[in-house]
Amino acid sequence: MNVVENAKVTVVGAGSVGTSLAYATLIRGAASEVALYDIAREKVEAEVLDLAHGTQFTGASVSGGADLAVVEGSHVVVITAGAKQQPGQTRLDLAGTNVRILEKLLPNLLERAPDAIYVLVTNPVDVMTVAAQRISGLPANRIFGSGTVLDTSRLRWLLAKRAGVSTSSVHAAIVGEHGDTEFPLWSQAGIGPVPILEWRGSEPFTLPELDRIADEVRNAAYTVIRGKGATNYAIGLAGARIVEAIVNNERAVLPVSTVLSGIRGLDGIALSLPSIVGGEGAFPLAEAPMSELEGVQLETSAEVIRTSLASLGF
Repeated sequence: MNVVENAKVTVVGAGSVGTSLAYATLIRGAASEVALYDIAREKVEAEVLDLAHGTQFTGASVSGGADLAVVEGSHVVVITAGAKQQPGQTRLDLAGTNVRILEKLLPNLLERAPDAIYVLVTNPVDVMTVAAQRISGLPANRIFGSGTVLDTSRLRWLLAKRAGVSTSSVHAAIVGEHGDTEFPLWSQAGIGPVPILEWRGSEPFTLPELDRIADEVRNAAYTVIRGKGATNYAIGLAGARIVEAIVNNERAVLPVSTVLSGIRGLDGIALSLPSIVGGEGAFPLAEAPMSELEGVQLETSAEVIRTSLASLGF
């Protein structure tokens, strides 16, 4: 699959995340048409109208509504619909409610857009990705989660701020569960060509400091939710970045969440690993190196997802 001309991207869910993602997709020029679908007619029609009023400045068209016909012709479908995380609630607490929503929604979406690539953003995204893959029967590369793309952005921002460099010069990734057991690949992290623990451009990093930064990343969503009720802008941008990689067939390496099959001995669960994202979807890199400790941390993430899936009957 090459670059998609006149690409249509449909965002399912007109809540704060879905509308932010649609807006980010528009202003990044990631699609020729952005559609927004939600069962709440008045809400979605108002959001579509608001977005459409700005299309003079984007060059893309906007459509949408409460009729599933708006999904037809989509090259990418991004699912954000679901109950949102409340203060004090973990992402995994949302699993049962959001899987039930997905069971009703996904077959209808597939009927309208059978050839699309599907990206899950709804939390808990790893559990939702497994559920979506099993419900749909699509190959794992064509239905995957946004994973730890946002968490990685949070990590790079914190490291860049601390080191006094641009975020584009920071090479580091969060992997594993998009949740409380996620962890950074410190063994592979660096600033420019310099390994993170060898950085001398300012005060050197220490392992305790890196641990504190990792904790701040893990707790970032809780901090934002306490203050404003939801995270939406940054995940909107992260989702739009994934869409961009698909539509433009970039083959960009991003830490998305795919259902794994034999990579590092993991089968049938979804976790984030560095993956090639392009026109055919997402393909995790089996050869992504990890330290022995990081391998243990990955298994800890895997066990959390296994437990959650088992509780849902998957």
